[in-house]
Amino acid sequence: MRIIARMNVGGPAVQVSGLMRGFNSAEFDHRLYTGFCAIDEADYLDSVATDIKAIRIDGLGRRVSLLGDIRAFLSLVKAIREFKPNIIHTHTAKAGFLGRLASLVSLQKSVRVHTFHGHLLNGYFGSFKRTLVVIAEKSLAFITQQLLAVGDKVRQDLLEAGIGSKEKFGLMPPGLAIGNLPSKNDALTFLGINNERLQCAFIGRVTQIKRPDRFLNVVSEIKKRNISLDFFMAGDGELLEVCRERIIAENLPVKVLGWQSNIEKVLSAADIVVLTSDNEGTPLSLIQAGIVGLPVVSTNVGSVPEVVQDGATGLITSLDVQEIADALEKLVTDKALRAHLGSAAQKFTLANFGVQRLVRDHEELYKKLLSSPTTI
Repeated sequence: MRIIARMNVGGPAVQVSGLMRGFNSAEFDHRLYTGFCAIDEADYLDSVATDIKAIRIDGLGRRVSLLGDIRAFLSLVKAIREFKPNIIHTHTAKAGFLGRLASLVSLQKSVRVHTFHGHLLNGYFGSFKRTLVVIAEKSLAFITQQLLAVGDKVRQDLLEAGIGSKEKFGLMPPGLAIGNLPSKNDALTFLGINNERLQCAFIGRVTQIKRPDRFLNVVSEIKKRNISLDFFMAGDGELLEVCRERIIAENLPVKVLGWQSNIEKVLSAADIVVLTSDNEGTPLSLIQAGIVGLPVVSTNVGSVPEVVQDGATGLITSLDVQEIADALEKLVTDKALRAHLGSAAQKFTLANFGVQRLVRDHEELYKKLLSSPTTI
């Protein structure tokens, strides 16, 4: 039984979809339980992963509501008692909280597994809420047989906060698959992008943690330096309109694409991918870029150094706008460096972050857990 709060477009939804497609149906009765996306979010199941079947749970979305959360909790308890799963694997914070408590209350002898897809401790909450989250996660860790983190930096930070133990905490890096890329000219034409200049892509949710404001500061600096580089934003989120207004007001060389269902077209149109986040788990946009051989520039946050080898497969910077702009300028002016970093990134990423590895590692983990005695 796989539980995730909602399948909004983003890393967790991509990972869960890969698992749902890849598991051996002859060995596993594998069911997905999820809530509904908010009105300002794109639902990955409706727009991309239309082949994935899911059981929808009212109240299990992003919004925190006492009545809605109670309704979702009771629905999960009922579902667990009906399904009687050997393993309950929760993803994302809210699903992890409600799903693991529902498992406990259901009195079913299920092994509980929880994945931390991102870094909960920095950037998402104020100090008071952060303290509450840490207390809750510490308590939930006691009733969880296996904890997983998508990156070692995420795992180490959670352990330092007192969440879980080394014996319980495993590492489960993301795994992705990218379809065939269209030609660059076809992709640029489809997206309405200028095909005479290099293109740098910002790919992902346009939310505060991703710091689209810093991205636009970088764009502004690149414009001041008169560097021949254009940008586009492929993603959606609550800050998209604010970004659009600033781009128009300052006449920045950025095309706003919004969310795109065809990541292959987005990647084919790009020459460089940039990430300006304050915080990350293991960023899928950088993995996607690596798989198709694109060089990247990224801030040094979360598990980025596990995905990008600084100076070998991409360039990692501080949070400083000038330093990010320097790295981009370096790539723009050195075609050989772009090609070298992209080629090395493709080899490294395919070897370490493929979807087949993700599915295989999960199947092996579940079999191992089921071979050991379980507790309620």
